[in-house]
Amino acid sequence: MTIEQAQQTVDQWITTTGVRYFNELTNMAILTEEVGEVARLIARQYGEQSFKESDKGHELGDELADVLFVVICLANQTGVNLTEALTRNLAKKTQRDAQRHKDNEKLK
Repeated sequence: MTIEQAQQTVDQWITTTGVRYFNELTNMAILTEEVGEVARLIARQYGEQSFKESDKGHELGDELADVLFVVICLANQTGVNLTEALTRNLAKKTQRDAQRHKDNEKLK
């Protein structure tokens, strides 16, 4: 699935199953919550925190997909074409960081 197809699929799901988009502020709060769930899982899987009973059944891929879903919702409702935005963003990073990371002693 391309990013464009993902945006279309999410829009289709929202307008049929989800009824309508939550407003942008609600979606921003939901995004923050979903990112927190990713952080919690990573802290337990890759960090030093131990799992709790309530963590069972949570998978990183599913949690990341929740984040992506809300990002796509925000893009759709604010008129952002994520394919174009990501293309521009990668070009900016490539130009800005062409030598930056290669020269970073911490990454060697």
